Amino acid sequence: MSYFIDFIKGMTDSKDMGHVEYYFAETQDICGKIDKKKINELVQALVQLRVDGGRLFLLGVGGGAANASHACNDLRKLCNIESYCITDNVAELTARTNDEQWAATFDEWLKVSRLSSKDAIFVFSVGGGSLKPIVSPNIVRAVGYAKEIGAKVFGIVGNKKGYTAKIADICIIIPNVNTKHITPHTEAMQMVVLHCLVSHPYLQFHSTKW
Repeated sequence: MSYFIDFIKGMTDSKDMGHVEYYFAETQDICGKIDKKKINELVQALVQLRVDGGRLFLLGVGGGAANASHACNDLRKLCNIESYCITDNVAELTARTNDEQWAATFDEWLKVSRLSSKDAIFVFSVGGGSLKPIVSPNIVRAVGYAKEIGAKVFGIVGNKKGYTAKIADICIIIPNVNTKHITPHTEAMQMVVLHCLVSHPYLQFHSTKW
């Protein structure tokens, strides 16, 4: 154990931090390159959704599901937007996966919730879904269903060629600065963008405690 601690201390004392320095340099690069105009457009769209009395349905898988859950809390509590995270209902999610297959988990949920043209869905995903090859089919079906009935589609994704990026009304693309780090940077920056949104003076109704 002492050898391991000494090894880590020696690494952190080194002038060349290797992965750590490169990772944070990449993060800084992403912050410089991300499309701020699109983020402002998303702020305006969310304000309009609230004014119109529309609901917001958030969805994602894996880390995106966790980020969607976090976003649902912040948008409800801080911004007074009626929001729901599809994957928060574990019982229904697993029942639909078991009985109707994974691809149907999101759009069938939205149908029961009577998604309408006043509402919007918000996708948190790295790839954003794909038809060929088939990747995240539940996201693809949810986005397609939302567009079919006239609901708005928002997203924060890491792939400009994915289904969400191509179909969404407003989609924030996390710039790819290192192909080996697409997933960690995308999922981390989803939260950076989220907190930019919910702290925006046009959107925030209630301040955070800290």
